[in-house]
Amino acid sequence: METGSVVLHMPDAEAAEFDALSAIVGDMLPEIAALPILPSEAEDILSITSRERHKWLEDGRLQSAGTKTVKLRGRAKAVTFHVFTPSFIEHVLDSGLPEIWREEDIVTTAESRRRAAGKAALTRAGKRPAKSRKAAPSADEEVTGLDGWEEFEAKGLLR
Repeated sequence: METGSVVLHMPDAEAAEFDALSAIVGDMLPEIAALPILPSEAEDILSITSRERHKWLEDGRLQSAGTKTVKLRGRAKAVTFHVFTPSFIEHVLDSGLPEIWREEDIVTTAESRRRAAGKAALTRAGKRPAKSRKAAPSADEEVTGLDGWEEFEAKGLLR
């Protein structure tokens, strides 16, 4: 089998069988070309991981042709998965989109990590000054009118 064609070799003595078989193959090729591509086949064709397939499917980059549900032998539940059209998979492969999408994912991940690190730094910075500040007067101090509690607290007597 080559890209876009099928090569069938048989001995010259079996010419009648060759003609019959080539007619069958010729009739089946249009049907085979229209069959949906399974997820594992798409991963193999595009050289991607299942994680990438799931992520890109969720993002809308990989377009599903629909879902297929099958009940596998030995399983209690049926399994549902997305299938893809051959023309779309061919377009993705010819355009080199998996490499482009991987680069975009790397940039997006770096930006997310940078934002998370900045947010964590702000959170840490916001918590540290709160510990070093003097505590505001409590409700008990305001009610009793007692002064000088800051000195006890500074000496560590109130814990």
